[in-house]
Amino acid sequence: MFKTISFKRLDSTNDRAKQILEPNTVIMAEEQLKGKGRFNRNWSSSKGGIYLSLILEIKDAKDLSYLTIIAAISAQKAIKEVCNLSSVIKWPNDLLYNNKKLCGILTESMIGKKKLAIVGIGINTNNEIPLSLSKKSISLNKLLKKKIDNKKIVSSLLKNFEKYFKLLKNKKYSKIISDWKKNFFLGSNIKVKTMNKNYSGIAYDIDKDCFLIIKDKYGKKITIKEGDIFLE
Repeated sequence: MFKTISFKRLDSTNDRAKQILEPNTVIMAEEQLKGKGRFNRNWSSSKGGIYLSLILEIKDAKDLSYLTIIAAISAQKAIKEVCNLSSVIKWPNDLLYNNKKLCGILTESMIGKKKLAIVGIGINTNNEIPLSLSKKSISLNKLLKKKIDNKKIVSSLLKNFEKYFKLLKNKKYSKIISDWKKNFFLGSNIKVKTMNKNYSGIAYDIDKDCFLIIKDKYGKKITIKEGDIFLE
């Protein structure tokens, strides 16, 4: 399904994807000079990691949230299949191991004559984690004490992504959410920092729009549409 275009170095695979805009294309780079995450934050992207962006045609804006979910499931399954390592999905777009980030996802829309989405995925495999991020992030080679086969992980990731993308096209939303919840951080005590307010409680569920639902100490359910999540 996917056509892959590879580069030694890019500012950002998402930015290059915005220039190409060919559906079913994967843009890959061995290194990113200006990798970015949510809220325009920098994403450390030194040589050795996996940095890729998928260009996809979508039917409506609702699909965008599900693409982030699909990317998380696909990356998680790929890491499990290739490295036999279990990770936890943290809403909305990270994979964690022992509360340290292994993978980040950035989904962006490009609405024009065609409705397109770009899904950027970064996985810490063989890249060096800067000392400034060592308490928040970790790489697979440090965990497993061996070099990671990036090609195998990418192959597994794309295979899984294609499977779930077909489910999305067929509107099998409940199946996607069900698989996401299997390794999601439901039941964890969390703090949430949104643009307007801070919350704390238990990660309780996600709704049909992929928003997070937390339950506070009074048992009140609160829907979180955006924000930063911190595990306690």
